[in-house]
Amino acid sequence: MAETKNVLGGPLQSCSTAPMTGFYRDGCCNTGPEDVGIHTVCAEVTEAFLAFSRSRGNDLTRPIPEAGFSGLKPGDRWCLCAGRWVEAYRADMAPPVILAATHEETLAIVGLDLLKEHALDAP
Repeated sequence: MAETKNVLGGPLQSCSTAPMTGFYRDGCCNTGPEDVGIHTVCAEVTEAFLAFSRSRGNDLTRPIPEAGFSGLKPGDRWCLCAGRWVEAYRADMAPPVILAATHEETLAIVGLDLLKEHALDAP
């Protein structure tokens, strides 16, 4: 199996294990056919983004104990749906991204230049 790549062409790095993130809850923004939301953007969430997401019906701050999810707070890193990140960008609410931990599949939805403009680890 080929090594999973990030948007810069290098090996995909971990996004977060505290809280544990990723569609597969493996700490990485891996994706596959069952990930219809394309949870590939590693972002450091902000208060503004969390409020934006809540206003769109996805309250990421609300704990879901039965799923082992304690809720996010500003500064946490999380694998976001690429489409939601674009939606937040268009509303001027996009959180910063970590390119080394953002899956290359993101580039089918978001251009690298735009990601670099919002990157915490821009080369």
